[in-house]
Amino acid sequence: MIRVLVVDDQAMVREGFTALLNADPEIQVVGDAADGSAAVTAARRLQPDVILMDVRMPEMDGLEATRRILADGSDTTKVVMLTTFDIDEYVYEAIQAGASGFLLKDAPAASLVEAIKVVAAGDALLAPSVTRRLIADLARRPRATSSHRLDELTDREQEVLVQVARGLSNKEIAEALFISEQTVKTHVSRVLTKLDLRDRAQMVIAAYESGLV
Repeated sequence: MIRVLVVDDQAMVREGFTALLNADPEIQVVGDAADGSAAVTAARRLQPDVILMDVRMPEMDGLEATRRILADGSDTTKVVMLTTFDIDEYVYEAIQAGASGFLLKDAPAASLVEAIKVVAAGDALLAPSVTRRLIADLARRPRATSSHRLDELTDREQEVLVQVARGLSNKEIAEALFISEQTVKTHVSRVLTKLDLRDRAQMVIAAYESGLV
């Protein structure tokens, strides 16, 4: 059972997400919160597997709440940010804060359920539109001095990293490189371990900051 905390400042949104998620037999909403401060308190008390976190909220926004929750050292709690098309400036910052994915608020109901399951399984979720915005934002930024040791990666692992940075799914990477999807998953896991990264979202940033892409 995947335990979820729903965070949004609109009661109707929280109730709608809760009803939708609880309808799935693999998901249980264990609590909700109306602002970032309440989310931090609830996360510490409930220890959810996944937090569905709105970005814009009173008292404390979703970015700061995410920083505080993940700063507590939990390796099991994942955060999915609820975003809209007009918040491009938050994408890079949210990933740096440790968010494992983004979900557009107007996404179909099935996408919400699938997003929770994908992130709970340890993967990251970046909608293609969000990935494009992240890449565009990274391209505008001064190239950072990267601490990522790409020389520790094999040639194939670097190829996979490039494809991840371009926003491709495991299936698409498998087709592009003529390897199995399971092999792609293995390469992704090794890249994460070697570069000490949290998830695919941080892989995108690492690829750009290192100059690989």
